[in-house]
Amino acid sequence: MGKHGKKHKGTATSKPRRLRQEAAGGGDELPSSAYDLPPPDSQEEEQEEEEEEEEEVELEEEANGGTLSKFHLYQKSVQSPKGDISYLQKFFLTYVGGRFPLHLQEDFCGTALLSSEWLRSDSRRTAVGLDLDFEALNWCLENNLTKVGTDGYSRIRLYHGNVLQPQEARIVKSTLHDSMRTVDLDDQDDSSEPVEHCTSRVPSTMEEAVLPSRDIICAFNYSCCCLQRRADLLLYFKHVLRTLSRKGGIFVMDLYGGTSSERKLRLQRRFSNFTYFWEQAEFDIISRRTRISLHFHLGRKKILHAFSYDWRLWSLPEIKDCLEEAGFQSVHFWIREMPNTQESRNSEEYNGSRDVKYEEMSSFEQLDAWNAYVVGVANV
Repeated sequence: MGKHGKKHKGTATSKPRRLRQEAAGGGDELPSSAYDLPPPDSQEEEQEEEEEEEEEVELEEEANGGTLSKFHLYQKSVQSPKGDISYLQKFFLTYVGGRFPLHLQEDFCGTALLSSEWLRSDSRRTAVGLDLDFEALNWCLENNLTKVGTDGYSRIRLYHGNVLQPQEARIVKSTLHDSMRTVDLDDQDDSSEPVEHCTSRVPSTMEEAVLPSRDIICAFNYSCCCLQRRADLLLYFKHVLRTLSRKGGIFVMDLYGGTSSERKLRLQRRFSNFTYFWEQAEFDIISRRTRISLHFHLGRKKILHAFSYDWRLWSLPEIKDCLEEAGFQSVHFWIREMPNTQESRNSEEYNGSRDVKYEEMSSFEQLDAWNAYVVGVANV
């Protein structure tokens, strides 16, 4: 929110044990968000991943002349794709069911870490990523997709463009992708595997491409707050609805709130080789806008304002109204209480707890801080 230099273990040919458990509704891991991560080293598996991460961080530091990429730091501190996928599968099977989700679109995808992990989880899966940050998309091609396996480039399309004009978005290609066989992502039976074929030309825009209707479209890390007008939010939701499968699909976004979301705030979390800071500027109660900045401290080196956002903080009822107006059949809220930000210890380090899971709620009393998934269900 990568593990640079990790050796390929090949592409999965069947769903791993953990994935089957998650599909059945178990094995929940906490998902991505700016400050919704479990305490580090809380499980043996996380310890192993941390060790691998540290080794690969050293390789990346060497490759970048001793400086960690801001994208790597973001992924490490903000994202948890396995947790996201666990919940995405649960939501799909709960509200749609009848088939296993294979086709994902990640809007506001950045470095498309979630899409890359989606491809790794099942060899039948495809992904589409869309973002305005061309540098982040290229970073994904050079860093995240290299860990998927030999067919990773053939099962994903990354597009550079605006979510409000998705058809005009242009594909981002790598040298490796141009030289490989590509997958025909025609809208096929969801139980079948993508059919590979040789092609001399990859369509340059999303409008020209033949892509499968997506089972799931997601917009995480509070990205919908970048859309500051209601008309734009509604237009985006309409684009999403048209892209989802006619057999049934879901749109999932996340949102944060609470009394702490409407005031100046600074939180931090320490990692083994850097410290992550979430800085929230003063909140305008009329426009409901604030500015969010993410900083990283690496010893004596500081990367200030590595990522900055001008956000309009939407409320849950506003999101629900727009989704229903766009044509979604039903809207569901899954909410998780967050630790109180006003406790003195949180100024030193802010961590979520694994013991508090997301639960579906029809009502929820205001707290200092909470995180929510909003699930829009289409055509069921």
